[in-house]
Amino acid sequence: MFSGLVQGTGKITELQQRGETIELTLAPTNAAILTELAIGDSVAVDGTCLTVVTRDQRAFRVTLMPQTFEKTTFRERYTGDLVNLERSVQVGDRLEGHIVTGHVDEVTHVVERRVNENAIEVRFALPRRLRGQVVAQGSVAINGVSLTVMAVGPDWFSVGLIPHTQTVTNLDQLQEGSLVNLETDILGKYVVANLQRGAE
Repeated sequence: MFSGLVQGTGKITELQQRGETIELTLAPTNAAILTELAIGDSVAVDGTCLTVVTRDQRAFRVTLMPQTFEKTTFRERYTGDLVNLERSVQVGDRLEGHIVTGHVDEVTHVVERRVNENAIEVRFALPRRLRGQVVAQGSVAINGVSLTVMAVGPDWFSVGLIPHTQTVTNLDQLQEGSLVNLETDILGKYVVANLQRGAE
């Protein structure tokens, strides 16, 4: 379980396929992420919950199953790319973002990017099957970053990136057409599911 408050970015230093699995080696730009990181720990990498399989003083490695690789933006990632990193939430921590599971719902893309004073407003395509789960003033996770939805249209939604978010995440690199991992709010999923059951 995660909060969507990204602790820093990591550079992909190696990406290789071993049999049916894909291995990623990641070097955090924030060395503190590695301080207490242990084999078996869960880490959100661009919003995808992955397990640490090896680590040293500079980097750690995670393994992706083919389904995860194909369902997320990792299929478009290359050595040298920056990804967002967040360690799992501990019991007793403040939950300052929202509940993020690390299970990506869809890959979507940027349809518009606009600079508004010191903030960046980004509009994303909203997949049809998720339209009931995204509401204005609600929460979404984009590449693992907890963000508040500014507005929702028939097939899009928008968020704002404050300077802090631009500094500590990879979202400042987004351009029109960029692909991102999208996870909707888990509470919204339950509400929609229960309403659908009630209508049956």
